[in-house]
Amino acid sequence: MSSKFRSLSSNAYLLLSLTMLFWGAHAVVARFSVGQISPMVLTAGRWLLVAVLLAAFYGKELRQALPVIRAHPVYMGMMGALGYTAFNVMMYSAAQFTTAVNMSLLQGAIPICVLLGAFLAYRTPVRGLQILGVALTIFGVILTATNGHPERLREFSFNIGDILMIIACAFYAGYTVKLKERPAIPSIVFFAALAVVAGVISLPFLAAEIALGKAQLPTLKGWAVLAFVGIVPSFLAQIFFMRGVELIGPGRAGIFANLVPVIGSGLAVLFLGEPFGWHHAAALVLVFGGIAIAERAKR
Repeated sequence: MSSKFRSLSSNAYLLLSLTMLFWGAHAVVARFSVGQISPMVLTAGRWLLVAVLLAAFYGKELRQALPVIRAHPVYMGMMGALGYTAFNVMMYSAAQFTTAVNMSLLQGAIPICVLLGAFLAYRTPVRGLQILGVALTIFGVILTATNGHPERLREFSFNIGDILMIIACAFYAGYTVKLKERPAIPSIVFFAALAVVAGVISLPFLAAEIALGKAQLPTLKGWAVLAFVGIVPSFLAQIFFMRGVELIGPGRAGIFANLVPVIGSGLAVLFLGEPFGWHHAAALVLVFGGIAIAERAKR
């Protein structure tokens, strides 16, 4: 192992910062995929590529854990469907209708959705400050989804893409909450198993897209999008994040996730030339303020 690789693998802050950069870029690339590759082709291709990569690097570990994985078929199927397939189906569909800035900012709601999900599923106590944090974050999400016009809630006339992205965040929050019940297998093996499950579950969605005549094979740029999404935010970012958690623990590592909306919206403005309005800035303040208050209450 080279000294540079050892330095990278032992630097949690660098690993986690790269992870958030990769995840922030995901929304931008999803938006760039419009017209280059259809959502279900991208979803299925992504997870099949990840499954192949993980099988190549961790096939032995995956085979050793098969008895444990087979003992939890419903759980593994649900986790792969919610956290990987459904989240990405909704995200790539949302990209057809909304901006990468909005998609990035709305992902800031995931920590709050996790807080609410943990309360509903396990009755995890919620303190007054956490409720205030939830309220601020929800208002930030509403401000983004209504393009700075909350009165549109009365007409229900805001962007369908933003609604899909909010649903995607709810799916991922459900996945995160249920991680508490994960079988006793290594993190990388658990991820590999879910990638295989996600690839299989995405095939019916792909078949439906083909049957409806909406499937689009990748263009040259579409192949580049598929390769990037499969290798960078799906494969490398997950491995970097797991290593970062090993080094500094899940609590401290989780705080880095708050960088995703900032990085994603910044990259969208920089590379896609998307506008960044006052309501985006206000939403950032509200979302991060809400998360900060909720975290302070938790501590």
